[in-house]
Amino acid sequence: MLAGIDVPDTITVTSGAFQDGGTIPVKYAGEGVGDNQSPALRWSGVPQGTEALVLIIEDDDVPLPRPLMHTIAILEPQRDHIDEDALVAPSTDFRFIKTLLGHGYSGPRPIPGHGCHHYRFHLFALNNPVPGTIKTKSRLLQAIRQYATARGTLTGVYQRP
Repeated sequence: MLAGIDVPDTITVTSGAFQDGGTIPVKYAGEGVGDNQSPALRWSGVPQGTEALVLIIEDDDVPLPRPLMHTIAILEPQRDHIDEDALVAPSTDFRFIKTLLGHGYSGPRPIPGHGCHHYRFHLFALNNPVPGTIKTKSRLLQAIRQYATARGTLTGVYQRP
């Protein structure tokens, strides 16, 4: 779903909690598995003129026809990081779009014994603000396709025995 958004991959997204391709610590796993705390994230390389940032966290390995979006947050363009455990709804710092899992951060919680799941933390830079009238995932994805100028991705893996 997000792989088809063809913009330059010029934003670098990092976390002090895990390396790109590394294991996500259990404290960031979802309710009933871990503490459901969002990891601290930092990024660089956002193009000048960016009017909005959109963070989407998805599970690529869920046994569904397409990846499952865990978290969707709209961020102010001047932001260059998110502190640990900050993606909590309701928030005055972020505008969340509801996913199947609700509002705010929903950490990794793969099916037990299903193997290693890849969680992608996608950050998109948009050259247009996201109107407050956009309240659904499908409308936001349309805006991303129309206004995205750059992206970056951090991948973490998580597995339940």
